[in-house]
Amino acid sequence: MADDVRPDVPAIEMRGISKAFGSAVANRDIDLTVRYGEIHALLGENGAGKSTLMNMLSGIYRPDSGSIFVGGREAVFAAPRDSIKRGIGMIHQHFKLVDVMTAWENIALGSAGGLLLNRKRISQEITELSDRYGLDIKPDRKVYEMSVGEKQTLEILKVLYRGARILIMDEPTAVLTPQEIGKLFAIIRNMKEQGCAIVIITHKLNEVMEVSDRITVLRRGEAIATVETACVEIPSLIEMMVGRRMDLSIKRPPCEGAEELLRVDGVTVTGKDRKSALDGISFTLHSHEILGVAGVAGSGQKELCETIAGLQAAEKGRIFFEGQNILGKSPRDIIRLGIRMGFIPEDRLGMGLVGSMDIVHNIILKEYQGQKGVVLRRGPSAQKAQRIVERLDILTPSIHTPVSRLSGGNIQKVLLGREIDSDPKVLITAYPVRGLDIGASYRIYDLLNEQKAKGVGIIFIGEDLDVLIELCDRILVLSGGCVTGELDGARASKEEVGFLMTGGAA
Repeated sequence: MADDVRPDVPAIEMRGISKAFGSAVANRDIDLTVRYGEIHALLGENGAGKSTLMNMLSGIYRPDSGSIFVGGREAVFAAPRDSIKRGIGMIHQHFKLVDVMTAWENIALGSAGGLLLNRKRISQEITELSDRYGLDIKPDRKVYEMSVGEKQTLEILKVLYRGARILIMDEPTAVLTPQEIGKLFAIIRNMKEQGCAIVIITHKLNEVMEVSDRITVLRRGEAIATVETACVEIPSLIEMMVGRRMDLSIKRPPCEGAEELLRVDGVTVTGKDRKSALDGISFTLHSHEILGVAGVAGSGQKELCETIAGLQAAEKGRIFFEGQNILGKSPRDIIRLGIRMGFIPEDRLGMGLVGSMDIVHNIILKEYQGQKGVVLRRGPSAQKAQRIVERLDILTPSIHTPVSRLSGGNIQKVLLGREIDSDPKVLITAYPVRGLDIGASYRIYDLLNEQKAKGVGIIFIGEDLDVLIELCDRILVLSGGCVTGELDGARASKEEVGFLMTGGAA
């Protein structure tokens, strides 16, 4: 592919691309041009059509209409392998690696000949590519021994090894620490200098401004504009994305008159691999407080939430809710004790809601144990469902529509609305704005601050460090199931949180 590159010819031209899934139009008559030696950001809210457009470029989908040109020649992709042959490589948000294999074995699996290829030659070629693009990968290192940043570097090496000069990166910084993001941007800039074309799918405006050369904004399946990054400001990008001006400042009301609601004392939980998922975790949560929890993926966030909610068994430790030890009690026991706790899990439909049920019956599931008599009264739950739909602007044909038919963002709103409406004293939220657009996300932040003002203690597990620092009163940092530090949200920096996320001690 490298020999065919002509700098004067665009790397990618997509002309009049449209794609629909049934009656839902994902892309409508989109034009997109990406140059060699360019970092091009594809920006838009969730559901704007970014991933669908790039999935057509990578051969996963075929457009209903329109044409794709690669290096000036028209291309028709019947499958991802056709896209790879034309020098296009897509790096997905969720890595596609075999943990028990080494770096070179993962690269060889995707190559002609697979593991039968010469190991020494592949290792040498990996080293040469690493040197050329500024990558740092040891060919014989097992994937399970790598950090998240190293795994992403390996994914980049995989596509470069196959000859890709056009790279598509889907939310590449979603699970990285600030330090790892800095390294990734250095790699991307190096690839740009080597003449690669890089497309980044993202919604993080600050990162777009830092690393990209040009930006194409999508809204509701249409391309709104392509602009030079140096000639645009964030408020204008937001207006293009959502169709109106927005204030993106997050309020953090002072934490006043707080009393202890929850105390976690030396909790240890063993994971499925017999290793400690939580190792002696201790912290407190107060009323009128939002406690943020930061950590790279798999640092114990899921186990922490589920243990407090009574869904996960612990080997030792204590969890006091207003002075009463609830460790070892089931969710039903906790409810019977009169403890008002709301839990918004990461798995919305697997754990939070029943997809085949409508909004009304998902509310009944939360409340039926408190109803008297043997006949369920649906009227009050229907009224609550209607109130939640209106309050959170949930897009649904009806409160009687199965929640599985709603978009991911609207499912999240149903779950959050149900838990807030139950009037909790402690609210545990795991990634509550994941899948929501900008407007809905900031509405959620406002709702959480409303709960905080009422005296609710909130545990907020998030992946966006900017939000954690702006929203939370304190930030608890986890690494490998241990607490590596606790920071004052008003004084914390992204670099400090990132250092603790990688295992550094405060």
